[in-house]
Amino acid sequence: MLAKLPLKTKVAYGVADLGISLLTASIQFFLLFYYTDILGIDPALAGTALLVGKLTWDAINDPLFGFITDRTKSRWGRRKPYMLFGAIPFGLTIWLLFSLPPGMTGATAFLAILGSFLLVDTTQTLVSVPYYALSAELTRDYDERTSLISIRMIFTVVGYIMGAALTTLIAGIFMNMGWSKTEAYSGMGAIFGIVAIVTALITTFGVKETTNPDLEPSKMPALSQFKHVFKNRPFVQYMIMSTIISISFTLLTALLPYFLTYQLQMTDQIPLVMMVMLVTIAIFLVPWRFASIKLNKGPAYALGLGVASVAILGAFFLPQGPTPLIYVVAFVAGMGFSAQYVFPWSMIPDVIEVDQAQTGERHEGVYFGVNNFLGKLTGAIGIAASGWALSLYGYVPNVAQTEHALFGIRFFFAIVPVIAFMVALPLLIWYPITRQNHDQMTGKEEK
Repeated sequence: MLAKLPLKTKVAYGVADLGISLLTASIQFFLLFYYTDILGIDPALAGTALLVGKLTWDAINDPLFGFITDRTKSRWGRRKPYMLFGAIPFGLTIWLLFSLPPGMTGATAFLAILGSFLLVDTTQTLVSVPYYALSAELTRDYDERTSLISIRMIFTVVGYIMGAALTTLIAGIFMNMGWSKTEAYSGMGAIFGIVAIVTALITTFGVKETTNPDLEPSKMPALSQFKHVFKNRPFVQYMIMSTIISISFTLLTALLPYFLTYQLQMTDQIPLVMMVMLVTIAIFLVPWRFASIKLNKGPAYALGLGVASVAILGAFFLPQGPTPLIYVVAFVAGMGFSAQYVFPWSMIPDVIEVDQAQTGERHEGVYFGVNNFLGKLTGAIGIAASGWALSLYGYVPNVAQTEHALFGIRFFFAIVPVIAFMVALPLLIWYPITRQNHDQMTGKEEK
């Protein structure tokens, strides 16, 4: 039997993701809204600037940091030194991200968005890539990993609740104190940055990296490592379905504030609607863990996306104007999307064992680096697509929208993501790594 992790280790490991997911939620739900409705920047220009950043530097820095951490050997381990030195810069760049001056246009706006986003993205990578890779080293047990990730996801969801529900709430408090909109968002960014620093340091000092012969620094050349990554069939299948799901999920979350503001005219209830969805996600983390025991991770994940799709499709047919039905939609969607917060992160360590069986080395950093890049790239594509869709349908900030613009918001918020989720379902249902073949691969079944 593989040793089980102490609860205190699982909790200490999970804390850092509160700060990381705080930023992730704020970006997914409000960054485009911040650019368009607070700074007055064209949505297509803002989305394009974010995408350019992802296609250039981000294509290098995530796998690069992963490769470097795999080859690191220190008295503190392979991952923790990077988390320690990256924590404070990470918090400072979050503050910078939400502190841009208003009134920018053209090349000035493009470069300001690109530059600030590249800084926060680099410091986030410095913290998050070694942090996520650490999960594969803490335990090699198929079900214990799901347990570790489930506990981490409690902190993830709390961070998401803070990012989604408190972004506009904190900014509103500052505005009520007489601050301008831009000053209020800068103050909110400073608070979020402090939270990110503190939580990263708690995990860094609270978790001990495991001493294990498998954790010796990798000696394989970088090019050979990346070749093996893209020859790993389960990982390639994971990347395809993850790309489809992540772009669609980001499209949905980026357009949610617009849907609530202009279609349902419930601006003042945005934090409450998001709170209902995210609290529901937290409540169903444990049930989805048990579902994976019955169904395996891939099919259980597919079931969750199916449930969420039913809710999101229903939102498309809600009439214009306030309606309490949005809370039903938020609850059912949260119940389904809870699976999104459990399974992807517990599936990545499993594919690393496939790679280890082929190469004789463990390359957690490279795999999590590639996965981190993929997640941020698809997130940027989702935000960019949202900006392009808003421009295409004639969206104008802070005014009543035309029927054409409202249809565009509804269509890209609901119909497009649901279609994409349906395309991804077969890849999940027939995902090749199951509990049985994972146990055979790691030798647990023999023990």
